[in-house]
Amino acid sequence: MSKIGKISISIPEKVKAVLSGSVLNIEGPLGKKALNVDLEMFSVNITEGKEISIKPKKVDQNSKRLWGMNRSLINNAVIGSSTGYEKILELVGVGYRAALKEKQLNLQLGYSHDINFDIPEGIKIIVEKQTTIKVSGSDKQQVGMVCSKIKSFRKPEPYKGKGIREKGQHILRKEGKKK
Repeated sequence: MSKIGKISISIPEKVKAVLSGSVLNIEGPLGKKALNVDLEMFSVNITEGKEISIKPKKVDQNSKRLWGMNRSLINNAVIGSSTGYEKILELVGVGYRAALKEKQLNLQLGYSHDINFDIPEGIKIIVEKQTTIKVSGSDKQQVGMVCSKIKSFRKPEPYKGKGIREKGQHILRKEGKKK
């Protein structure tokens, strides 16, 4: 039995969930999300627009594996359409700074050139200070992908800790050369 799959998902007041065919449409104030659900393997119940529960029709190895994942995907879509997801990135290093230029994020990361990152549709980026970037959106996966792409421009190095990191991320530090 899946521990996560058993838990039912409560729907906030502003969010609507409708099952049409094998597509679960979730609509809220921050956006819409359509999820494909395998109705041959799972049964989805929406109770009076307040709770969603997902149960496998036949319990076997394959359905056990997918049960918790499908429940998590539905839960992420509900949370994303009601409150959204947000990650904060920090630029650590002398001369490292970020700025917004229309629909591009301009990054100066110690290279001989600036890096211009095109902001994808559905993602909102705010530069609070020159060294703090706030990435937010309704899709958890897309927010994570954008953050990992921005972090890949300058990964945190272990000696001085310079680079782009998430707020609260711990970098394993190494000791430098000894004389």
